[in-house]
Amino acid sequence: MTLKIKKLLFSLLLFLAMQLGYSQLGFSHEIGVIAGPVAYQSDFGERYDFETNSGNIGFGIGIVYYMNFEYLRFYSYRRRNSYFRDHFKVRAELSYNKTTLNHYGIWADKTSTSGEKLKAHSGEASNLELGAQLEYYPLSIKRFSRRGGGKWAPFISLGAHFVSYNPSVMTTYGDQNINNINNFYPGWEPGSITEEAGSTWAIVGSLGTRYKLTPLSDLMVDLRIQSYFSDTTDGLDHQLPSNKTNDWLVWLNFGYIFYFD
Repeated sequence: MTLKIKKLLFSLLLFLAMQLGYSQLGFSHEIGVIAGPVAYQSDFGERYDFETNSGNIGFGIGIVYYMNFEYLRFYSYRRRNSYFRDHFKVRAELSYNKTTLNHYGIWADKTSTSGEKLKAHSGEASNLELGAQLEYYPLSIKRFSRRGGGKWAPFISLGAHFVSYNPSVMTTYGDQNINNINNFYPGWEPGSITEEAGSTWAIVGSLGTRYKLTPLSDLMVDLRIQSYFSDTTDGLDHQLPSNKTNDWLVWLNFGYIFYFD
């Protein structure tokens, strides 16, 4: 286990311990697990190509923690900040996603040297992330939490993640040496291919809903978009005009949330 991963895990455990220590202040705590398919949008494949979007699919899993302000002691609807308490939650998350990447589209399908080089080139994006989001619930959280108060609680969220990425690269073309730029697509400059691990940030936004399963548990589904501040999380950063954006992903995740305080 790398030093960065250990630091991320320690940070999460410290955060949870601090929040649990605040239980006497009247916060409600929730913890859960999430998992689901990830569509990785990177320099692999052709933009807006269906085969690229359907082929470069990975998987993500995570642990989520919620601080629910709705159960603060001395709660009053007459207080100025009661709307915030009844419609917002803070969500902390430790998650991991991994995707095998290949080239698809008309350029990779060509029966030419460049097409063969694209087909022979593959990679893997591997990201460990720690961050937080602010979730907004248009409907009352308090009403949803009560028995008979409604089964559904839609939400939208926005936040940021710190990302530790560790890509891998391989090719079956030529001498199969990833440091030999001649084994890759013509026009890519030296340095376009990299297996160097690093860290970056990501902006995270999602749209989802909860379903009340029992008084102390919810099912959750959300569709998330993450935009990384780096273009090397996939191990490829070529400088051709077609490279217009940093890496990003779409994650459809399903979760189980348990109320434990």
